[in-house]
Amino acid sequence: MPDRRSFLKGSLFSGFLAASSVAQGNRADPSQSQWVSIIDLDRCTGCQDRQTPACVSACRNKNHHRFPNPKKPLQPYWPQKGFEDFSEERNRIDRLTPYNWTFVEKISLDDGRVVFAPRRCMHCFDAPCRKICPFGAIDRSEQGAVMINPEVCFGGAKCRDVCPWQIPQRQAGVGLYLDILPKFAGGGVMYKCDFCSDQLQKGMAPACAAACPNEAIVFLPLHKAMAKLKMLAENRYVYGINENGGTATWYVSSVPFEVLQKALLKTKQVGGVDGRPDFKPVAPLLENTSVWASVTLTAPIAAIAFAYMVARRKRKASDFKGGRQ
Repeated sequence: MPDRRSFLKGSLFSGFLAASSVAQGNRADPSQSQWVSIIDLDRCTGCQDRQTPACVSACRNKNHHRFPNPKKPLQPYWPQKGFEDFSEERNRIDRLTPYNWTFVEKISLDDGRVVFAPRRCMHCFDAPCRKICPFGAIDRSEQGAVMINPEVCFGGAKCRDVCPWQIPQRQAGVGLYLDILPKFAGGGVMYKCDFCSDQLQKGMAPACAAACPNEAIVFLPLHKAMAKLKMLAENRYVYGINENGGTATWYVSSVPFEVLQKALLKTKQVGGVDGRPDFKPVAPLLENTSVWASVTLTAPIAAIAFAYMVARRKRKASDFKGGRQ
């Protein structure tokens, strides 16, 4: 069994190696199997005749068995003085939460018009959250779904820090960090839309699109989506196709997104995380070197914690086999 010095040395080296390899990664181009969602804001009514929008209900019904069940009482984790807990707000649908992976934003314009915008993960082609996660807890499917593995996620929220829309939401009291240093590292598990990746693999429409009564949400293979967008975007505005280097979520609207953004800012929380993505212009985040400075500092810490967990589990398995319990 390695001594403490060699363990720490190996962990630090692994952490810096992971950070440097991430920073040097090339931009990913969407594959031939890439799927894209097109959300037509002119067709979305927000399902005003329903208590809950159809897309939101469908998403919750499909994924409720994956929602977190935190271990309580919850404990603060360093350096935070508190924790993020939505377990008493599981029915909240006016924002993104660990229990609500899509919601419909109601945007009131100055001229009296109202625009409804379904919001969830954008599923970037070159997702910074995937590259910055020190644990490799975020992966991308062949269909382009950016997914968080709750079994590996440490809840450090670096994915949310680098997300231009702060999409991932954290729930304390669940996940890997409870088995390692629950008071000093981590913080729970991050949750978000996974593009219904299991259904896309079968060529089926995700739950939100299948449930929309106005066909405001459609999912198509990339080449078909491009053709449809060309038809839909005539004399209208598009958001998401170029943001952050390109995403798999394209919004189409007759109202300029600058106007929608201005209206949103009047109701959004200033500072912090409010779970309500905006429509600001987004340049490719991975070109920002300060992002990599952050991950370079955190990756060694994450590597140490992860290596400790693996060593601990191996030791337990060895003790069990040897009759020591």
